[in-house]
Amino acid sequence: MSVVMYGIKNCDTIKKARKWLDTNGVEFTFHDYRKDGLTDELLKSLESSLGWEAMVNKRGTTWRKLPDETKDAMDKELAVQTMLDNPAIIKRPILNTGEVLELGFSDSAYQQLFTS
Repeated sequence: MSVVMYGIKNCDTIKKARKWLDTNGVEFTFHDYRKDGLTDELLKSLESSLGWEAMVNKRGTTWRKLPDETKDAMDKELAVQTMLDNPAIIKRPILNTGEVLELGFSDSAYQQLFTS
């Protein structure tokens, strides 16, 4: 199984998820949106599985900094463009196991993913 984690290196949740994977002996590749980029194609494939509503992190500073008009007008098209322009607004991590896309990190969810 080829596992890929998408996110931003200095994010605390990413650090926790990476530590969990390392501790549990799960090999993975890390894709940093800032360093490795985020293509329209990759974003759209993630969005088609997860949905833009789930992917947009409305609790972070990137969301809070958006103009109210942008937040009020948010729809799929605007969300995809906003995520391309501001990858930090994407909820992290997104873990692709090849079979499952897992959004966010929780010990129990990862436990279930890798011990079943």
